Amino acid sequence: MGVIELGWWQLALAALMIVALAACTFAARLEVGRSLLVAALRTVLQLALIGLVLEALFATSALHWVALMATAMLLIAGREVMARQKRRLTGVWSFGIGTLAMLLSSFTVTVLSLTLIIGPAPWYTPQYAIPLLGMMLGNTMTGVALSLDRLTEGVWRQRALIEGRLMLGQRWQEAVGDLRRDAMRGGLIPTINGMAAAGVVSLPGMMTGQILAGSPPAVAVKYQILVMFAITAATGFGTLLAVTLASRRLFDERERLRLDRLAAPKK
Repeated sequence: MGVIELGWWQLALAALMIVALAACTFAARLEVGRSLLVAALRTVLQLALIGLVLEALFATSALHWVALMATAMLLIAGREVMARQKRRLTGVWSFGIGTLAMLLSSFTVTVLSLTLIIGPAPWYTPQYAIPLLGMMLGNTMTGVALSLDRLTEGVWRQRALIEGRLMLGQRWQEAVGDLRRDAMRGGLIPTINGMAAAGVVSLPGMMTGQILAGSPPAVAVKYQILVMFAITAATGFGTLLAVTLASRRLFDERERLRLDRLAAPKK
């Protein structure tokens, strides 16, 4: 059975559910109705645009265009990581640490998955490379953003305790060790929960998409297992690297806590 093609009128019917939800939020005075409608509109425009871009990319399959698309995805993800932090690092570090962590983790895991496991020819075939990298970046972005936000907030709240530990002779790694571990756990928990509930509580997105597209469930399951393992590895390594770099940035070469390197919280 082939894929059932959806018409725009069918999507309009689906959009009515969002409009109905927005009306309910307005009635309940939740003050999220406007944000909900704007987000829905952005979803339509962004996905329609990326659909056109991917069609052109699939038609060319040139490495430089795939690399350009991957770079754009990375920079946008880095910006989102920065925007999601309440009290972020000042200067280029706010953008650079998250972006570097995602580059070294998501890109590495994606390339290894393409070259050593899936093996398309060529390995950068956009049909495989772009969706896989998108899933790596999307999940790693969430983990890195959560961990960095938890780290910087924790350091600010417990600044007196950290400085007290430093005065007692502890190294900066020891003084902030509890917060680092808590931040790393916070970035990994959503991914771990997603793996634990896969197939029992929910059917993951890639598996569902492949089944809807007509792939045999057994094939969809194999791809989903690969993707979930790759996502977990990318998120884990990205979170560990981001927290390590950010926590080091919060101390100078004399191991003094530098709260001036944290920006004022966003309102």
